[in-house]
Amino acid sequence: MKPEGWIRPYLKRNAYSFSLIILLAILTVASASMLMFTSGFLISKSSIPPENILLVYVPIVGVRAFSIGRAVLQYVERLVSHNAVLKVLSKVRVRLYRVLEPQALFVRSRFGTGDLLGVLAEDIEQLQNVYLRTVFPAAVAVVLYAAVVAALGFFDVPFALLIALYLFFLVAVLPYASLKATKTAQLKMQKARGGLYRTLTDAVLGIGDYVISGRTKDFVARYERDEADAAAIDRSLRRFTRWRSLAGNFVVGLSAVTLMIWAGGRAADGLMPATLIAAFTLVVFPLMDGFLPVSEAVEKLPQYLRSADRLAEIEAGGLAPVSASGIAVEAEAAAVRLADELHASGRGVEIRFENVSFAYETHAEDRQLTGPGEEEALSGITLELPPGKRVALIGRSGAGKSTLLKLMQGALVPSSGTVTIAGAPAASFGDGIARLVSVLNQSPHLFDTTVRNNIRLGRENASDEEIAEAARHARLEPLLAALPEGLDTPMRETGQRFSGGERQRVALTRVLLQNNPVVILDEPTVGLDPRTERELLATVFTELSGKSLIWVTHHLVGVEDMDEILFLEEGRVAMRGSHDELMRTSERYRNLYRLDRPVPPTAAAN
Repeated sequence: MKPEGWIRPYLKRNAYSFSLIILLAILTVASASMLMFTSGFLISKSSIPPENILLVYVPIVGVRAFSIGRAVLQYVERLVSHNAVLKVLSKVRVRLYRVLEPQALFVRSRFGTGDLLGVLAEDIEQLQNVYLRTVFPAAVAVVLYAAVVAALGFFDVPFALLIALYLFFLVAVLPYASLKATKTAQLKMQKARGGLYRTLTDAVLGIGDYVISGRTKDFVARYERDEADAAAIDRSLRRFTRWRSLAGNFVVGLSAVTLMIWAGGRAADGLMPATLIAAFTLVVFPLMDGFLPVSEAVEKLPQYLRSADRLAEIEAGGLAPVSASGIAVEAEAAAVRLADELHASGRGVEIRFENVSFAYETHAEDRQLTGPGEEEALSGITLELPPGKRVALIGRSGAGKSTLLKLMQGALVPSSGTVTIAGAPAASFGDGIARLVSVLNQSPHLFDTTVRNNIRLGRENASDEEIAEAARHARLEPLLAALPEGLDTPMRETGQRFSGGERQRVALTRVLLQNNPVVILDEPTVGLDPRTERELLATVFTELSGKSLIWVTHHLVGVEDMDEILFLEEGRVAMRGSHDELMRTSERYRNLYRLDRPVPPTAAAN
């Protein structure tokens, strides 16, 4: 099913509210115009000795009424418009997060952190401006255009056509010229801001690397250069804006002078009182406030459309079959029933890959460099993982290990072949896959709350006794004994209070509490010192005994405990077998093992 757009559907759903906003905006401009009209008439009338004070009393009351009405109407219009638009934005944000959430397993491989920050901070705000700065001003200008021309046509049709020509320049010619002149620059500006978001997030997340490598000056110089390029584009846009404002104000002045001459001529001919000359002249200025914003509104259209396209691209990336709403509830319920049954029976599950291939679709800009087609990540993978089997996945970065894990978790659907868990397609389980498969990766997310609450994320209804038992199995007791408040000690943001090995043990405790039949170890020892690595692996292998285990690693430390080793290379299985088999039959494996383990474990122990 084709996804709906990010702008038009909300126009339809909020048609009543938006119509009310446009009406209030028109009434605001009309009230301001009547204020100036009445003021001009009052000034002119007051300069002539009145026959009766009541002749100026009514305009005085009118000035007060229209001045108060303008302020009140403008306040109500702003209140209603921002309330409606912020409600729309809240729905858009919820929709975006619902799109991103199913892609959580591979969102970082598709989008950079800076790209996501740009979408959340820039593109969503652009959608707000679509309504406030484009849709509403454009609609108000069109209605006012028809109303002004019709009103003047009541007095003088040829003059109404002349004013229509002036206004047409403001509502059509000048906006079109702005769009054509600034379209490229607007897109460059948006791209430059996106680049600054990416550079900034790279700096924030990798500041330690810059400092340690002594490249802080290089980074600052590069960032300042990018910022200067963005500032140059911004200056060119501002320069054009000043010229456009000059042209628009020239038309406003020309309209005022033309209207003054026309009103003076009609007064001279006796067709209207002379006191209305100033009234007709002054009414031009508040009316023009409804026309001048159209140029800026249209000028920003390329940015708005680009933002909507980026959101649509992200949504299209998340529309894999796993998110089909028609089966999500049933699939998750089936997975929960299956997980409960397995927990009750103590049985594991069988995972099967049968001739599985997968290819990532290349992006439009990448096709210009690589040509048409898709980027194949896995090809012809066959794997059987019966309950309790332990498999190590080895290979350099980009070999296909992460893709294989995503297929196993149902985050991706194979291009060909099948991936099944307990006989059912992995992708059919939806969010229910979390009841069957646990993950311990290299950067487990720990929240700024207590150790107990972080562990309880594994199973929300776990009792304190179960949490303590899981912590004991994860060898977390020595750490908890040293903490001032034990399990109730705050961990701080991302668990900064603890070392890498301690954070991994907290995450392992969470995995043990889940007690799922399948556990994925996605390089959980990266960044740990050798001693901590060996101790953590020993705990993991001991406590996860009897569970199906898939261990992704770049190191060969601990592979002796695996039932099977798969060495992936360019998406294919280059070597497979147990450690002993590969040591006997594969010279390449022996060389890799000796490089990674130059000292045999027995020798090291002696």
